[in-house]
Amino acid sequence: MSLFMDVSSEMVHAILPLFVVGTLGASAALLGLLEGIAEATAQVAKLFSGVLSDRWGSRKGLALLGYGLAAVVKPLFPLASSVESVFAARFIDRVGKGIRGAPRDALVADIAPPELRGAAFGLRQSLDTVGAFAGPLIAIVLMSLFLFDLRSVMWVACIPAVIAVAFLAFGVEDVQHRSQGEKKPGFDLRTASSLGPAFWQVTAVGSAMMLARFSEAFLVLKASAAGLSNAWVPMVMVVMSVVYSLSSYPAGALSDRVGRVGLLVAGLIVLVIADLVLAFGGSITSMMIGVALWGLHMGLTQGGLSTMVADTAPKALRGTAFGMFNLASGLALLVGSVLAGVLWDAYGPSATFLAGGAFAVLTLLGVLWVKPRQPQHEQG
Repeated sequence: MSLFMDVSSEMVHAILPLFVVGTLGASAALLGLLEGIAEATAQVAKLFSGVLSDRWGSRKGLALLGYGLAAVVKPLFPLASSVESVFAARFIDRVGKGIRGAPRDALVADIAPPELRGAAFGLRQSLDTVGAFAGPLIAIVLMSLFLFDLRSVMWVACIPAVIAVAFLAFGVEDVQHRSQGEKKPGFDLRTASSLGPAFWQVTAVGSAMMLARFSEAFLVLKASAAGLSNAWVPMVMVVMSVVYSLSSYPAGALSDRVGRVGLLVAGLIVLVIADLVLAFGGSITSMMIGVALWGLHMGLTQGGLSTMVADTAPKALRGTAFGMFNLASGLALLVGSVLAGVLWDAYGPSATFLAGGAFAVLTLLGVLWVKPRQPQHEQG
């Protein structure tokens, strides 16, 4: 499900800037505003959908709504004749992403055996990341076949979106996660405190990590600064995503055997090394090594953080927990990216990556305070 929807979304996302700026004649600034509003909306929607999935006692319904919205809106992209219509389609698509995110992760935690939870999240992250690089590659091939007809490529992107919804609708069963008569969670401090200190420690560590690991757009800028030609710059994201995908599942499975914190520490150490390589390396080779290490860090930590949220949050509040975690991480990523951009403009690429390394070291110190509850056998 995650694989096919990400293939669909990334096929569109890979060519959308060309479509909006080249075909529809919008400015780059307007494109940036569109993307910023869309992504911010997705982060806020994650919080509300997570709480609602706990209140309603159903993960699948909200996840299906989110994936369904993304599938239904896909034809609006090739049909668009104005920037406004693209904005509307992109906005609805990101709302769908926000709605499905927390319930989907909570559903993974509900249906996966606790002793295999790390492997489950690692596999989901791995397949999701396959979509992140397969989608653009498929789009490149289709553009050649369709003689750069962008609308035709976006029509083909509708197919994997429908397949993803079909997987969820017919292949996944919901799981009862709240006892009969149990008090429903709300949007209040009482619910937040019920998540427990261990969860908030994990959220604090995750947010600090987002400050250290700012937007991957700066990897692309580093590639350009290192002298990589524009034609090959997209390979930066391909290299990062391939390493990310290949490492996510093994890291998740290993965390079930050796513990989550060890993998988290290893991932942060790799991030520090990646930042140092990117800060001091001036060649294309060193830049690509840094990018590959960045992807390895992602593989070692992203699935693990999701697993730690599932381990530490009460079963009946997992949707709320994932919503809170995603919102906090998203805001921290925004702050980290803005700070990275300011440092880049004022002092250059080295300052940006050295600051990222410093934040990663501080996050490492914070990990010492995290004591995630070990997954236990759960009933129901």
